Amino acid sequence: MQPAPPALESLTDIVQHALEEDRAFHDATSQAVVPAATLGQARIVAKQDGVLAGRDYASAAFAACCPQGEFSWTVQDGDPVRVGQVVWTGRATARGLLAAERTALNFLQQLSGVATMTAQAVAETGGDFVVLDTRKTVPGLRDAQKAAVRAGGGVNHRRDLSDQLLLKENHFGFSGLDYSQTVARAVAHAEGKPVGAEAQTLEQALAALAAGASYVMLDNFAEGELAPAVATIRAQHAAAVIEVSGGLTPARLAALRSAGINRVSLGALTHSAPALDFSLLFDGALS
Repeated sequence: MQPAPPALESLTDIVQHALEEDRAFHDATSQAVVPAATLGQARIVAKQDGVLAGRDYASAAFAACCPQGEFSWTVQDGDPVRVGQVVWTGRATARGLLAAERTALNFLQQLSGVATMTAQAVAETGGDFVVLDTRKTVPGLRDAQKAAVRAGGGVNHRRDLSDQLLLKENHFGFSGLDYSQTVARAVAHAEGKPVGAEAQTLEQALAALAAGASYVMLDNFAEGELAPAVATIRAQHAAAVIEVSGGLTPARLAALRSAGINRVSLGALTHSAPALDFSLLFDGALS
């Protein structure tokens, strides 16, 4: 039996690391010119249309820097936001607000960008298949980014290397077995976990399913090859779970409608989503 993986960092730990990275509690500028007792009132405003995510991370940054602050959100993760919309208001010490500002916005902008791209991808499917993420995440932010994918209407693929078996090109190269034997060995050692197999040809896809794979991942199939391949797979394995991957972007998904696939996986959701722009605006000192 394998040892249990180490405990994952909590949201609070992740935010604390980000604040320490920014030396938020050693803000030389604010300490020089802003009186410690000065209170400020602020709001976060969306500068682009999109889908919000990362609320809890931004909240944790403000809570750490402004323990006596009063904060309120007008939206939830997964809600659409429009240009000019106020999504958050706060009242706290001016120094605390200034200390938390960049860290809070960094989380909010990055994670809202993921949610927004995911929502765009989901819209392109026409409801014909599911949009999955991948493990191509920013180190340390995997759980945050996967939550943002869910906020955008996507579905999480495996979280990490331990929760299912996914055979890819390099596994087949190192196994010392042929393609079918490699899949069969993975199935035999899966201990009830799903087994996925990357297939670069129709023949590999059929072999993987015949060997007991839970799903097959059609990797980098040309658009003209995909529909015929899926039809052939369905003729032999009607209930097969068919995933498509490889260089996909939201703009390419509409072409996959009615192809008969179950899902697509997009690394771009977490490695290439542009940040959604927000600003923190101050409404002046209160004392």
